[in-house]
Amino acid sequence: MGRAYQNRKDSMAKTSDAKARVYSKYAREIYVCAKSGGIDPDGNLTLRSLIERAKKDQVPTHVIDKAIDKASGGAGEDFEVARYEGYGPGGSMVIIDCLTDNATRTFNDVRLCFTKNDCKIGTQGTVMHMFDHVAIFVFKHDDEDAALEALMMADVDVGEFENEDGMITVFVPHTEYFKAKQSLTEAFGTLAFEIDEIQFVAQNTTAVAAEHAESLEKFLAMIDDLDDVQRIYHNVENV
Repeated sequence: MGRAYQNRKDSMAKTSDAKARVYSKYAREIYVCAKSGGIDPDGNLTLRSLIERAKKDQVPTHVIDKAIDKASGGAGEDFEVARYEGYGPGGSMVIIDCLTDNATRTFNDVRLCFTKNDCKIGTQGTVMHMFDHVAIFVFKHDDEDAALEALMMADVDVGEFENEDGMITVFVPHTEYFKAKQSLTEAFGTLAFEIDEIQFVAQNTTAVAAEHAESLEKFLAMIDDLDDVQRIYHNVENV
């Protein structure tokens, strides 16, 4: 597709330990989403999309239900969003999204990953300006004109729109996620979205030199292993 975007890697589910980390990340995000926006997926589009993604990533139903039940109880942990950014091996740029109940601990853990790999963690805005914060929808449909018309009629600011072999890809500003999704579902009914989420997309990607490839993989793996980390975005090709 015309723009590179960061998806969860299938390889994350290859071992039991990796699966447990994936389940834990989803459970935390579902809990926070349900607690803040309501436990009914029909009234909380973000929760509904999150549940759909979790099921695609083979998260067991009991993990999803437990997180929602926990949120319905009202009590429980108070998590906050923490976002870090900086430079990884080979001059790569990274953004790290976390959900944490202890921001000091999380910052120290993330910073340690940078320092152990001779990388530099930055302040807010260090690399953010080199990424677009967008909502991405990818779905199979044979009428691209109808899809684009639905978005235009809803006054959605479409950034990019592609149709490749019957697979439609739409980029819109992250602030228009709900409007875009609602316009598409109203136009076509239930859509099976291949991708339906908000991400940071690098404006330009870069190839990291071979001598930095191993360091980059180690760096990203260390960050992903942290319990509080939910998403990692970067600007490196083919990683």
